[in-house]
Amino acid sequence: MPFSTNLPYAARASTDLADYDAVDEDRIYAKVTRRIVGLLFVCYVFAFLDRVNVSFAKSAMLADLGFSEAVFGLGAGIFFVSYFLLEVPSNLLLARFGARRWIARIMVSWGLLSVMTLFVQTPMQFYVLRVLLGAAEAGFFPGVMLYLTQWYPAQRRSRVITLFMAAIPMSSIVGGPLSGWILKSFSGAYGLAGWQWLFLIEGIPAVLLGIVTLRFLDDSISKSRWLTEGEKQFLQQRTQGDQSHAVVHKMSKALSSPTVWLLAVVNFSILGNVTLHFWMPSMLRSAGLMDPVKLGWMVSAIYVVALVAMLILGRTSDLMLERRWHVVIPGLVCAVGTASMPIVLHDPQLLWLACLAAICGNIIGNALYWNLPTAILSGGAATVGIAFINAFGQIAGFSSPTMFGWLFSATGSPTWGLTILATCTALGSLAALLIPSQLVNR
Repeated sequence: MPFSTNLPYAARASTDLADYDAVDEDRIYAKVTRRIVGLLFVCYVFAFLDRVNVSFAKSAMLADLGFSEAVFGLGAGIFFVSYFLLEVPSNLLLARFGARRWIARIMVSWGLLSVMTLFVQTPMQFYVLRVLLGAAEAGFFPGVMLYLTQWYPAQRRSRVITLFMAAIPMSSIVGGPLSGWILKSFSGAYGLAGWQWLFLIEGIPAVLLGIVTLRFLDDSISKSRWLTEGEKQFLQQRTQGDQSHAVVHKMSKALSSPTVWLLAVVNFSILGNVTLHFWMPSMLRSAGLMDPVKLGWMVSAIYVVALVAMLILGRTSDLMLERRWHVVIPGLVCAVGTASMPIVLHDPQLLWLACLAAICGNIIGNALYWNLPTAILSGGAATVGIAFINAFGQIAGFSSPTMFGWLFSATGSPTWGLTILATCTALGSLAALLIPSQLVNR
């Protein structure tokens, strides 16, 4: 007989999975989400903000330091080289030292390096700090994806992943107006330019959150002090039962599986459009949106729409137990928006609408994509495979901004770069349909 929901969990004697009804299960997972996903969400807000705040600083940095579009493109993209190289090692170290200590280490180091960007004076200094920032942040995202698979079964994972990854649009909802305000209000204060204040003010919270993480995050279900023994056993049974349905379990098989490589290619195509996050503010500025505060709010509005849409589609993906088309359709929307940009480069309203489609499609597709590898991989294969897939995508994170910046400098226009991005996004998104639905639709 199911437990009466009027009794506290600590008073329940049985811990059998069958003894929990749907109300009990929802309540337990809500408790878990409040405790761990809330903290990780805030951490990722500042992680992504520290990654892309260089896009808001771009125009002022280039003017003050004399950097070209190609220098900026290489600096924006080179972040992903060290990120790529250290993804798998970082996930292995997270498994060894525990999520609590390793994620705290990541946050403190990336926050300090973001602050140090205010001292940049030469292209080489810019490149070095971006490489170090990528090395510091490597492992955070795949580590969190791995960590979430240890707490949530596949049937609940889409909502949780989209809730965590809502930090990406949220960082821009907050970061757009905040960055515009900092650039406008702090310029020249105490001898520092506005872009220098931007890196200082937005980097410090990551360091503080690293300390909070060390105090409040738990390495695993069994080590949590805020769950009852019954709740712990229930959660462990749910995740263990879920992992038995995965396709690849052994670490040695992760990199030799054709399915893992296909997943990596799809991720590559999605992450290629990270370029838009770096260039969107400056393209809108060139189209006529000159006021930094107004520009910040216009960029922020795009991410509000993306945030709402990704949370809705994350829920529908779980309710329908459908994973592939929830990746393909946003990817195609992103491709259409990107392909439209060259046509409307000088019309701020139409360009904003094209950016809306491209950015929203990219963010939604990126979030819902992670339902695919987390359903297919488990155990040691998940530790290596998730990190490898994300790392492979970071090749696009490097090559895409570098290619875009080079083409922009060579032609004086973003048209060629946008066309290539749109084509790759469309083809890569459609490739998700090559993954058999029975492997992921659960």
